[in-house]
Amino acid sequence: MPHAEERQPDRGAAPETIDLGRMRYADALAIQRQRNQAVIDGDAGQAIYLVEHEPVITISHRKTAAGHLLAAPALLEQLGIEVCETDRGGDITYHGPGQLVVYPILRLADWRLNLSSYMRTLEQVVIDTLQRYGVEGVRDPSATGVWVPQGDAPMAKVCAMGVRIRKNTTMHGLALNVTTDLNHFATIVPCGLAGRPVTSLAKLCNPQTPAMADVKATLVATLLAALERAREGRN
Repeated sequence: MPHAEERQPDRGAAPETIDLGRMRYADALAIQRQRNQAVIDGDAGQAIYLVEHEPVITISHRKTAAGHLLAAPALLEQLGIEVCETDRGGDITYHGPGQLVVYPILRLADWRLNLSSYMRTLEQVVIDTLQRYGVEGVRDPSATGVWVPQGDAPMAKVCAMGVRIRKNTTMHGLALNVTTDLNHFATIVPCGLAGRPVTSLAKLCNPQTPAMADVKATLVATLLAALERAREGRN
């Protein structure tokens, strides 16, 4: 039992927003895991981590995921792209500079959410963020994430998502392409979905691409508001 003078995290407090800047995937994953365990143990408050990763391909434990890596090691080395295993859901994806990665560490019960409603909340947060910049984002019932219609062409993915839940506490999250080098997605079958293109805010908003700092502020404010609505039963 903790001593009476020990201050416990306020379960009703808004998550702390922490910007990690630009960081290797493995280093950010270690930070996530540490905070996730601390939140589970009641030793730390909930958090929202923001990060841009050094170029990396992450591969989940799904049996087919590794087969969706298309590039040979020599090409990946030439491009400066690392390959890492991950324990999130989903398949295979690319992270790199210009992509806003958001890792919420949340106790779902505190926000009256379960896995399904949490994923729908993340999708809606991204859809609402895109709307701020005049971009129409939509859901695809057959694939998690946020997509952009392209007329008669297949919808393009602008935001990938994959999470893990440990003792009702979240890890991992979403990756929104802002000014990401889309050429690097040619090294994989993104999210294991063949024939589905990817896009970015830079491509969609050219030449008025929003600054990364503005996208961060908009998305975090939208996420915090969505969590409060969920807790109050207004979603």
